[in-house]
Amino acid sequence: MTNYDKFFEEQMKDPALRKEWEALQPEMAIVQAMIDAREKTGMTQKELSEKTGITQADISRLENGNANPSLKTLQRLAEGMGMTLKLEFVPAV
Repeated sequence: MTNYDKFFEEQMKDPALRKEWEALQPEMAIVQAMIDAREKTGMTQKELSEKTGITQADISRLENGNANPSLKTLQRLAEGMGMTLKLEFVPAV
């Protein structure tokens, strides 16, 4: 276990911090899915920008979690990568 893992595990013992962390997970999952999809296609942010008309700066903000994409933006990104956007609702654990 790395020092970061130990630190993280210790921090997650705080109920308030854990609640905040868990509340951010859906947003972070979308961000990670966008990054993973773009990397899977081998595209740079600039190339994706050219295909979608979304500025490279806006793509960077989205991937850094500094902006909230609309459904329409997510669809444009997916289409630009030759993919289909799929959203699903799953039962809560």
